[in-house]
Amino acid sequence: MTLYQYPPQTALKRVIPKTRIYDGVAASTALRDRFVREVDQITWAHKLAPETLNLPATAAVPEIQVFRVTLKGCALHDDILRAIDRAIPFPLMFELVAGDRIQPAAAYKRPSEAERGKWVLSDPLRGEWTTRDAPRAPLPVAVNMGALYDRMLSALMPVAPVPGEDVETRLARLAAIRAKEREIAQLQSKLKRESQFNIKVTLHGQLAEAQAAFDHMKDPSKTGGGKP
Repeated sequence: MTLYQYPPQTALKRVIPKTRIYDGVAASTALRDRFVREVDQITWAHKLAPETLNLPATAAVPEIQVFRVTLKGCALHDDILRAIDRAIPFPLMFELVAGDRIQPAAAYKRPSEAERGKWVLSDPLRGEWTTRDAPRAPLPVAVNMGALYDRMLSALMPVAPVPGEDVETRLARLAAIRAKEREIAQLQSKLKRESQFNIKVTLHGQLAEAQAAFDHMKDPSKTGGGKP
């Protein structure tokens, strides 16, 4: 479950003009056109902060803002989420609303170590679409805003954590898993098209290696049954 029941004292419900996002990221004409096609309204729905949750801030996560994006259609391009994230100087959690369906989303966001005032973003993470009236979970228990943010993001990641793995390491593993998935798909496609036996044997070997690497990335605790 990655939709949360936010405490009433966090509610804001303020509409954010699209022009604020355009100005904040110096939006291109193509990006503005995408906003017009895909976004009906952006609402600043909740403010998760020390004064609303009684949790201490951290240097990287002073507050978490929850934005609800109402769509005109049934899909939203990642470029729109990236633009909103770049325009707002706090970590964000999104709720995307399309008709009677809703989807949680977020990108991991941290202050840049190289350039003061800038943020580093991961690719957006998205949960499952569900009905708007689906039950919501309480916010994760956390000792500070940074821990709360990590746990909210963790719920959106499609790979289980391993002991000692922080959010950034887990995201790097997720990126490697997705790259390996693409490699496996390409090898499978080549194998279907190939007619020469010796090349097919080579491709089968490469596919087996890629699949083994993929399985290990998905669950590093499984080391295989071979001898040490």
